[in-house]
Amino acid sequence: MKKKPILSFWGIWNISFGFFGVQIGYSLQNGNASRILSNLGSNVEDLSLFWLAAPLAGLIIQPIIGLSSDKIWTRFGRRIPFILIGSIFAAASMFLMPNSGNFAHIMPILAFGAFMLLMMDASFNVTMQPFRALVGDMVGEDQRNRGFAIQSFLISAGAVLGSMLPYILKLFGVSDIPDIGEKVAPTVIWSFYIGGAMLLLSVLVTAFTTKEYPPAEYEQYNNVTEEEKSHKSLKSIIKDLPPVMKQLAFVQFFSWFALFLMWVYTHPGIAQHVWGTIPGEANSADFNTAGTWSGVIFAAYSLFAALFALVLAKLANNYGRKIVYMVSLICGGIGLISMVFIQNQYALFFSMIGVGIAWAAILAMPYAILSKALPASKMGTYMGLFNATITIPQIAAGLLGGVILKAVGSHAILMLGIAGVSMVIGSLFVVRVKEKI
Repeated sequence: MKKKPILSFWGIWNISFGFFGVQIGYSLQNGNASRILSNLGSNVEDLSLFWLAAPLAGLIIQPIIGLSSDKIWTRFGRRIPFILIGSIFAAASMFLMPNSGNFAHIMPILAFGAFMLLMMDASFNVTMQPFRALVGDMVGEDQRNRGFAIQSFLISAGAVLGSMLPYILKLFGVSDIPDIGEKVAPTVIWSFYIGGAMLLLSVLVTAFTTKEYPPAEYEQYNNVTEEEKSHKSLKSIIKDLPPVMKQLAFVQFFSWFALFLMWVYTHPGIAQHVWGTIPGEANSADFNTAGTWSGVIFAAYSLFAALFALVLAKLANNYGRKIVYMVSLICGGIGLISMVFIQNQYALFFSMIGVGIAWAAILAMPYAILSKALPASKMGTYMGLFNATITIPQIAAGLLGGVILKAVGSHAILMLGIAGVSMVIGSLFVVRVKEKI
């Protein structure tokens, strides 16, 4: 087997740079979708149901994209065409969603907003899945921790910018409150415009600077046998999932269950707990201020994640991936639980330190552990299937979120405490993961 070339720092950087822009868009969605849907008329108990669009899209789309990108080769590569197509549709959805009020003649405003959320996330999934496989394709085992750590850094850096955009625009004098007769604040609308444009530009950097290995060369680097190349149905592939994927699934379930609750309920949670709003005040000044501040603290956890990502590969090399992964999730759980006891908006930054550490590890460690155990000829397929360990817990959280919220008296801040407990439980399952040596 030929050894994969040692890539320069910038070579690895360019492979994942498009993920920087994708995460700008994804973070704008995470930080503002609940706010937009509330502005369009949704009540807080129903928010988690609207958010189901995202994981449902991922559950269906990512395995299909993974399988397709494994089989298809074009003069542009195997992963990059999907990345480009997904980014175009994602940007278009970003331009349309905050303007849902302008399409009332087509369908009810809230329905159009929910449809755009579905389209946006479907497009993000088409774009993101090949990026995971691309690192596995291009980076050798000796550089794998570094490759996924750089990807984690770029994702986190994109999330900082995406989360901060509404706040930055507010500092420059853009209104944070919807104009008369409008549903969505100008800060949010312009953030989505800027984010969509940056998404497209960053993906183009990856597309023009990354040359994927041609099929014959790829097979030599990965020692692909004729048996591996033989066609297998998706059903047979699922039946033969590597044990480590099943073991990681338990960790992923509780981690992503927690993240989904955090993304959905942080805005209403701090609006009620810190600003003292009551459910139904979706257009009040305090509710919109809390929404902008949610973006700021989301940017904070992404910044802490980016900083932690700088040392993540070294820590994983020195102490092992499992130890770093487990401790990081515990830090995230403590950070989320602490939000229940904080009523000062600035003190929430301390909570975000733990969340950021967990986020960096979640973006890198499971993929670094898993990619070594996957057959190279079906890297995209397995990475797509692994996405089910992200989407299924989010679907569960979406279905149960409203029920749990009612059970805790509609105190949205308590949902963050529940999220923290879930993340700590996830950390305990890391012990069961057996890495391939």
